[in-house]
Amino acid sequence: MSWKNQSGGPWGSGPRGPWGTGPSSSGPTPPDIEDLIRRSQDRLRNMLPGSMGLKGVILLVALLVAGWLLSGFYRVEPDEQGVVLRFGRFVQLTQPGLNYHLPYPIETVLTPKVTRVNRIDIGMRVTEDPRRGNTVLRDVPEESLMLTGDENIVDVDFAVFWVINNAEHFLFNVQNPEGTIKAVAESSMREVIGRTNIQPILTGARQTVETGVQDLMQRTLDSYGAGVRITQLQMQKVDPPSQVIDAFRDVQAARADAERAQNEAQTYANRVLPEARGEASRIDNAAQAYRERTVVEARGQADRFVKVFEQYVNAKDITRQRMYFETMERVLGPMDKILLDQGAARASAGGGVVPFLPLGEIGRRPTTTPAPVQGTPSQGAAR
Repeated sequence: MSWKNQSGGPWGSGPRGPWGTGPSSSGPTPPDIEDLIRRSQDRLRNMLPGSMGLKGVILLVALLVAGWLLSGFYRVEPDEQGVVLRFGRFVQLTQPGLNYHLPYPIETVLTPKVTRVNRIDIGMRVTEDPRRGNTVLRDVPEESLMLTGDENIVDVDFAVFWVINNAEHFLFNVQNPEGTIKAVAESSMREVIGRTNIQPILTGARQTVETGVQDLMQRTLDSYGAGVRITQLQMQKVDPPSQVIDAFRDVQAARADAERAQNEAQTYANRVLPEARGEASRIDNAAQAYRERTVVEARGQADRFVKVFEQYVNAKDITRQRMYFETMERVLGPMDKILLDQGAARASAGGGVVPFLPLGEIGRRPTTTPAPVQGTPSQGAAR
């Protein structure tokens, strides 16, 4: 069977055409392509402003202008500061709150966070461990290894904390502020470490090093006009290189023992020396007092002798007799004796001595009389 014997053709429309537009077509008429194109053009023409009239055009322009003007409102957060640029040039700074600027492209606004404390780590990196799900501190030796003033190598990890104190300078004076701060921090730390010996760095000079690095960083950034203020610098780790850390620890232990021995010796010296100085001072004061007393007594004796000699010159007999009496009184006064002259001695031999009361024995403590020895007659028996 051929296509010529079919009554409808391949599209069921006979030999007069594929769309069935022949005079003998009995089905529905398909749309005309030209008619579809003409209708689309008419609809597009109706949507153009020319068909809205003058009032419609004015209203549309007014709405567009109002929307453009309203786009100039912006909000600055409490930790931010607005920097207004007019055609890319700085105009003014705005404070937190709702503000307004001329709409784009006349003016634009940048809002850097000026109160947020930023941190930069040097010599170390904090990375996430996907297998364990925690943070891992990774050492960066090309940043942390530094040469000290006594030609030793030390591994220093530290963190720098900074804030923006001038938003204009921060945005326009330095192309890469964070990179600049990091480079200045590393350079300043190397300079300060290069002027310091390793021993103070490892023991008690960390605060001095931190202060020196912070001051040097601030002066350098101010000279750049970076608009940044360094709030704090913390030295996280200060150790010798890992290859020689055991030897350094032995040296530190030996130095600690030496310092302990020195402290003990100093404590002993602080205790003994004041005692020795006090004893020497006491002996010296006693010698001074003895000298003063002896000199004064000697002068007094000399003055007394001179006065006695003057009286002796004036009255030799009386003075000689007085001196004799005073000398005998001084010599015989303490003695418990009774002295009689020659006449009294003769009377005693004749039995004429009168008994006297023992006045000298009254004030004395009575002594115990020893018991008589057997075989010895008592005084009553003797009588």
